[in-house]
Amino acid sequence: MQIQFLGTGAGIPAKQRNVSSLTLKLLDELNEVWMFDCGEGTQHHILRTHLKPRKINRIFITHLHGDHIYGLPGLLSSRSFQGGEGPLYLYGPKGIRTFIETAIRISRSKLPYPLIIEELTSQGGHLDIVAGWQVDYLPLDHGILSYGYRVQEPDAPGQLLMDRLAPYQIPNGPILGQLKRGEVVELADGQVLNGQDFLAPPRPGRVVTILGDTRKTANSVQLAKGADVLVHEATHEAGEAKMAKAYFHSTSAQAAQVAQDAQVGQLYMNHISARYLKQETRILEQQAQAIFPASQVVQDFDEFEIPPRGHKIEVTP
Repeated sequence: MQIQFLGTGAGIPAKQRNVSSLTLKLLDELNEVWMFDCGEGTQHHILRTHLKPRKINRIFITHLHGDHIYGLPGLLSSRSFQGGEGPLYLYGPKGIRTFIETAIRISRSKLPYPLIIEELTSQGGHLDIVAGWQVDYLPLDHGILSYGYRVQEPDAPGQLLMDRLAPYQIPNGPILGQLKRGEVVELADGQVLNGQDFLAPPRPGRVVTILGDTRKTANSVQLAKGADVLVHEATHEAGEAKMAKAYFHSTSAQAAQVAQDAQVGQLYMNHISARYLKQETRILEQQAQAIFPASQVVQDFDEFEIPPRGHKIEVTP
């Protein structure tokens, strides 16, 4: 599982940062790529990565401000020319269907693949996605309906403890497979083994929380509780808390406070105002790290591995 940021800026494109989009790469787990938001120019940024548009089969939209959705019509239209023939699922607030269907109709575009649009409830809810993967979503505080998403990987079965099985000298074959599934087996000599006695505990699935634009709100903490990774906007530096509140955004310090309250593993801050040049974003990062040390301001094209639970996340300096 990897997370890659395609656009990390706020409001308008800038030389250093494009507007909002990121991907959660689940290629090893599901052979899928999930996108969150798709601001203007997203497909141009994809061209500068190893991403394959045909692998993007789920897009989650946090809210309907233009810097989060204006790239959708182009990406959806281009996907079919880049090998994308399988279904694409699009989730977002009420209104996303009208936006997409109008853009496709007016431009006379044709999508040769199924596009399944699901408009989500304003109160929040739960999605059973595929193969045990789940997504919970809740409304945030942004003036218009803006969601945060909590992606939950299913728990992995415990590994077969071969050292514990060594005395039984069981060869590779169906019996080992049965034991790995936790089944009860009878050996040739009549001994009965319960597979559950030879399995390590299940490995908890990873949790990734990706928030849309928002003021600091209790729903952010609820969605991020115990997450391995939290992606939180940090449009303003800590001294601009009044401005952040007025424009329904957060400061870097507020993002860090959410991370601390939720006890997450790592905080990645995006949606940075274009007023901050790259070197100035270090101030936002330092403000966050004073509250929650595992904080990082991300840049366009940054990519991070999200290791299995129990392994440390490697952060670039």
